[in-house]
Amino acid sequence: MLTIFSDEHFMRQALQEAEAAFEEGEVPVGAVVVCQNQVIARAHNQTERLLDVTAHAEILALTAASNYLGSKYLQDCTLFVTLEPCVMCAGALQWAQLGRLVYGAPDDKRGFMQYGKRLLHPRAQVEYGVLLEECSTLIQSFFQQRRS
Repeated sequence: MLTIFSDEHFMRQALQEAEAAFEEGEVPVGAVVVCQNQVIARAHNQTERLLDVTAHAEILALTAASNYLGSKYLQDCTLFVTLEPCVMCAGALQWAQLGRLVYGAPDDKRGFMQYGKRLLHPRAQVEYGVLLEECSTLIQSFFQQRRS
């Protein structure tokens, strides 16, 4: 059952961001930052639009959340992201002292878990596989479309 404050509920919002990225020709990764059961930031990949290799959904969402809270630290926040963060994004999550990370699909090629959870803040909690099928299907569809 999908409740308003469930991980699935917030991951669906991240998926909406990923779908927006897909429509814009960006790698379809979406992210939302939640604090006290409220979405305080949302973003999707914009590396093509901004010509910026650091414009990943996670980085953009962290920046928006920090601006919203007026703090660079996000200990009481959860980041929901449709794809396992890369090492760059994991470093940013560590510096932000993110309290909790929830991601949908694994990234076997570039995901931070190749190096382990130690890339995150020591107190960070990690959950994965939330809406795995939907998150994986969207990213696979994007790359299949690009190859054809």
